[in-house]
Amino acid sequence: MELPDVTMTIDGKSVPHVDGFDVVNPATEQAFTQAPDCTQDQLDAAFDSAQRAYDSDWRADLPARRQALVAVADALVAHAQELAPVLTLEQGRPVAQAATELHAAAMWFRYFAALEVGPEVVQDDETAYAEIIRRPLGVVAAITPWNFPVLLAAWKLAPALLAGNTVVLKPSPYTPLTTLALGAAVRDCLPPGVLNVVSGRDPLGAAMTSHPVPRKISFTGSIPTGKRVAAAAADDLKRVTLELGGNDPAILLEDVDPAAITEKLFQSSFGNSGQICSAIKRVYVHESRYDEVVEALTERVRAARVGDGFEEGVELGPIQNAPQYARVSSLVAAALDSGATATTGGRQRSGPGYFFEPTVLTGAADDSPIVAEEQFGPALPIMSFRKVEDALARANGTQHGLGASVWGQDLERAAAVAGQLDSGSVWVNTHMAVAPNLPFSGAKWSGLGVENGPWGYAAFTELQLVMRAK
Repeated sequence: MELPDVTMTIDGKSVPHVDGFDVVNPATEQAFTQAPDCTQDQLDAAFDSAQRAYDSDWRADLPARRQALVAVADALVAHAQELAPVLTLEQGRPVAQAATELHAAAMWFRYFAALEVGPEVVQDDETAYAEIIRRPLGVVAAITPWNFPVLLAAWKLAPALLAGNTVVLKPSPYTPLTTLALGAAVRDCLPPGVLNVVSGRDPLGAAMTSHPVPRKISFTGSIPTGKRVAAAAADDLKRVTLELGGNDPAILLEDVDPAAITEKLFQSSFGNSGQICSAIKRVYVHESRYDEVVEALTERVRAARVGDGFEEGVELGPIQNAPQYARVSSLVAAALDSGATATTGGRQRSGPGYFFEPTVLTGAADDSPIVAEEQFGPALPIMSFRKVEDALARANGTQHGLGASVWGQDLERAAAVAGQLDSGSVWVNTHMAVAPNLPFSGAKWSGLGVENGPWGYAAFTELQLVMRAK
């Protein structure tokens, strides 16, 4: 296939590059093109351009910003058929799912284009009139991961731009192409410098967080890298939003109906081959339902078709990159060596590509890394419990706290149990119910700050009190 424009966007223009780095198709393990490797001079130019754009009329013209967000949404939809195959090539997800991601990103831009953001009156009496105004922060450095490169960019770009900020965006070096193509597709939708898109190998992220221009860092990625981002931002007191890893538990109560929820559990655990921060990554089932749940999930997982995202009928693509492939493989092998059993899967698939057989594990200990850590791949440990208090203690017994869910037919009881889970989001009889109007945040080590909805918008602003004495 012919690849679209994969140049960087700086000051509204295509920027040629001298050096590049390989982009690998995870379904073949072969490099199929190169992406630009941003130099320090180019990074400085991107931030300088963003600062000039911020100092222009952009931050003062809210109606123009709303129109620009709608134009970006329209461009995403218009280019979806062109960009979806590129996303599949670099990320691995089936092409229909890649197209869905692009349309979802457009939905985020449309939501924020219409979000009401007026001042908040906090006093209006005989002595004074006081209101709170949300002002933009300035230039934002946005760093996105490889699992949903376009959608998670939209989570950052839409509220940041609506607030009047300007952005320098860097995708993961594993999946730079679709984001670069997005930058090219929306060049005519935004004034020059409002959105700059750069790509590069890992040192580029550190250069962005330590750069003197940005006043806000919005990062989605791993906990160790998030800690380094926070440390780098602290020296300059940059504001940060960190959406980090999750190890989401699902608790299935004794009144659960396994047949009714198996498909939901499968999609919530194995979607995108388990490479979703808020996917279910460990399941606790009441002992009276344990065998039924294991059997039902095993059957569904065994039936899932795994393969190249361009093949008809494929549900699950490869793990996206070699290091993650090795990590998932080692976590499953260690669990099996420690006494766990794979009721299905448990092995790398023979042949080229980072394909790992979708795996259901029983008998894994709570301190096994496959349970205690985030595996971020198509492997799901299922454990039993007798008392719900025990399930809650085990579910809460990690440093993660992104999402969690409780499943059962007694909705009041399930909701009461959900309220005791230490996580930024809790769901009852569903999981990963994510939408642009719903806040998304992490407890404990799973993040700092909030994304989405008016709360996510506020995270790209600073509060100013304006008070007039009467």
